[in-house]
Amino acid sequence: MTAPLAGKLAAVTGGTRGIGRAIAEKLGRDGAQVIVTGRTPGGEAPEGCEFVAADFAGTETVDEFADFLARRSPDILVNNAGINKIAKFAEIEPADFNRIQQVNVNAVFRLCQSVVPEMQARGWGRIVNICSVWGIVGKELRGSYSASKFALAGMTAALAAEVAAAGVLVNCVSPGVIETEMTRTAIDEQQLADLLAQVPAGRLGRPDEVAALVAWLAGPQNTFIAGQNIAIDGGLTRG
Repeated sequence: MTAPLAGKLAAVTGGTRGIGRAIAEKLGRDGAQVIVTGRTPGGEAPEGCEFVAADFAGTETVDEFADFLARRSPDILVNNAGINKIAKFAEIEPADFNRIQQVNVNAVFRLCQSVVPEMQARGWGRIVNICSVWGIVGKELRGSYSASKFALAGMTAALAAEVAAAGVLVNCVSPGVIETEMTRTAIDEQQLADLLAQVPAGRLGRPDEVAALVAWLAGPQNTFIAGQNIAIDGGLTRG
């Protein structure tokens, strides 16, 4: 049976670990040629993937990678790279707030701009922006992060409305509490237990579960889903 993404070129930002790595690996298994980014030069990309070092906190780096994508013209773009810093709202440093918006929103904006024209010209393209449940319901101590993810969901809906008729389907996926190194280092055991108590499924999600959803949205099986923000959270936002 032919791999569903055979002959497609995909780009996954933040694709060297956690959810991003699982997405890159899944797209590769589905037959795509995959480009991944990571912040550290010489980063370890999933097997078979092309690696590009890119720290999206800098506008110059974002512009350089946007130009690179415009030249390569991927069929699929997954904007997974993102950062967070927990702080009480009144204590958020403006520089931290702006850096989070730069990585989580501004970079995604520029990368989408760089690939959309060729996707429209081909009559086929898929963009999946990785959002968060904290961009659906919000959460204390995450003012900067939630602001960025609510913005990302709005930008996704607006872009989808413009380009769906050209065969370019743009969506968000919002993971809940997922079993990653970042989750384990960002919150302690008690905080994790408190979060899991709010998840009807009663467990952490897995990166491969998120990757399967992203791959479906990014593939030819998806023919009519556009502009959506799909939570994959074990029922957390609907519990």
